[in-house]
Amino acid sequence: MASLLIVEDDRELNNSVCAYLEGNGYNVVGCANGEEALNELGKREYDLILSDIMMPKVDGFTLVENIRSKNAQIPIIFMTARDDKFSKQLGYKLGVDDYIVKPFDIDELLMKIGAILRRTNITINEKLIVGNLTLDNIEHMAYVNGEELALTVREFDLLYKLLSYPKKTFTRSQLMEEFWDYDSSATSRTVDVYMAKLRDKTSRCDGFEIVTVHGLGYKVVLSEKK
Repeated sequence: MASLLIVEDDRELNNSVCAYLEGNGYNVVGCANGEEALNELGKREYDLILSDIMMPKVDGFTLVENIRSKNAQIPIIFMTARDDKFSKQLGYKLGVDDYIVKPFDIDELLMKIGAILRRTNITINEKLIVGNLTLDNIEHMAYVNGEELALTVREFDLLYKLLSYPKKTFTRSQLMEEFWDYDSSATSRTVDVYMAKLRDKTSRCDGFEIVTVHGLGYKVVLSEKK
């Protein structure tokens, strides 16, 4: 499931966009301004950011500039009432991927998000194939050499996340927040147990290795092709 961050100071619009996108299969978090968004981005990874321009504390231009100084890949869409040429030029110069002007058709926004995620290869509608492993996110099923691999929903989601970002280290706290949602019974040890299970279940997979990054968390390293 792709994770989206919505940055919009109009609470009603923020809530309605979040609800619509959640209803269409996305994991969505809403923020009221750029300052909140930067704090949220420091806690976990997102697959796409949808942001207004005119906001209190930290505006959209400053937000994008800050994000791009650290992350050149994450897709960003401006969702704004500013339809002037200067704003669009500045937005694209700073690194936004697309622009939608208020008031907009919510279905058009959904199509823009889907198109950008397809281009970045993290859409929820595509299969992820690594070596002899196939993860089908529509069926929520895993296959090794065409044979079904028994994974729980949480194991599937963890593996899909790691394989979507090879070589990227995810801390235990990041994984707990995203996949356990602050479950009071979950601890960093819980993450370790799940990773041990995933290593065991994917032992026949030839395209990657789940690596422990000591003191931090876990990452996937792709196998070199022979």
